[in-house]
Amino acid sequence: MTAQEAIDYIEHYGWSTTRLGLERTRELLHRLGNPQKKLRFVHVAGSNGKGSTCAMLDAVLRAAGWRTGLYTSPYIQNFCERIQVEGANIPGEALADITERVRAQAEAMDDHPSQFELVTAAAMLYFAETQCDIVVLEVGMGGALDSTNVIDCPEVAVITNIGLEHTEYLGDTLEKIAATKAGIIKPGCRAVCYDGAPEVTAVVRAACEERGVPLRFADYGKVKPLSQGLDGQRFLWDGTEYHLALLGRHQLHNAATVLETVAALREGGWKIPEDAVRTGLEHVRWPARLEVMRRAPLFLIDGGHNPQCAEALSESLRELLPGKKAVFLLGVLADKDYPRMMELLMPLAQEFVCLTPLSDRALPAAELAAYLTAHGAKASACAGIGDGLAAAFAAAGADGAVVAFGSLYLVGAIRGAYQAMP
Repeated sequence: MTAQEAIDYIEHYGWSTTRLGLERTRELLHRLGNPQKKLRFVHVAGSNGKGSTCAMLDAVLRAAGWRTGLYTSPYIQNFCERIQVEGANIPGEALADITERVRAQAEAMDDHPSQFELVTAAAMLYFAETQCDIVVLEVGMGGALDSTNVIDCPEVAVITNIGLEHTEYLGDTLEKIAATKAGIIKPGCRAVCYDGAPEVTAVVRAACEERGVPLRFADYGKVKPLSQGLDGQRFLWDGTEYHLALLGRHQLHNAATVLETVAALREGGWKIPEDAVRTGLEHVRWPARLEVMRRAPLFLIDGGHNPQCAEALSESLRELLPGKKAVFLLGVLADKDYPRMMELLMPLAQEFVCLTPLSDRALPAAELAAYLTAHGAKASACAGIGDGLAAAFAAAGADGAVVAFGSLYLVGAIRGAYQAMP
């Protein structure tokens, strides 16, 4: 089996949104020798900021000298991004070897595992066989019934920002969604919660009290922003100054969550020197999250996909580009609240260049352009990403700004196309 054959095999199976549960993952891992039981975890659930929080934690733990595993989804450009050890993607040959072993056990099961369950099993094998000290494990969807929740008690269970998402599966209120995500909190662990909506924090607090779990809240009031530019931002946390490489004030909320998680890990006996925290935050990289690709003209990429992300982006652009408008290169999914997203972005837009994401749920570029035009914006549709990039840069001019925005799958394709440009 080659790496591409492994990816094709995994992606042949859909996501188990209609068959949520842990039974298949448990059976598959049992057949593989339960590699997850040899590992220790920080388990991270939430709606927004999960990936950035995981990237910061991984960077800090690596700087502290721990051998880390990092499991995230989706990927931006390369499937192997989803499984990393010490900051490096799983090699293609290792993915092929492990997937072949996973396939042999999966195909012996009466109920074949889903795509995400297959990847989760492969990741657990790789992390165990590469002898990771600790794995930063991002939940795929929800929490309680997500296949990552087959692990035993984590070192810390982290709940990041929660919004209304996947309501058909997770519940139609913040309280219901929070209860599902709080399912990763297990007796014996420690918990950290983002400083979110009161109804969310109340649910998380109640879950911790019920399970006897000590809880730390990331109090954003302890954060004092100092400065922000294209090289990152400086802030004070409880009187100590840090430099964070990631842009956007919303990332300071995520950084506060990370700093509380570090404190919880230290309480659990993990040695994480203060210098490692500084180094990790200063050098963390997380592609396609308000990422600066070039400066003249300015080109930013942000994989936002819902109104919360659009609001965070608009706030960041007002600070990074005061009094300046940008050309937005974007595409959206038809089942997202794109009217609200466009409402947030239109005041900051010079014009829009619309693309159709590669998804059966995509809103056609022509329909998005027509919607924007009908609401008073200047908008056009392009058939492909290359044409879209050319049109956006032409509209921006040498002194302008282009912002690529949309689902991670779309901006990943945009990022790859841009990197391939002469």
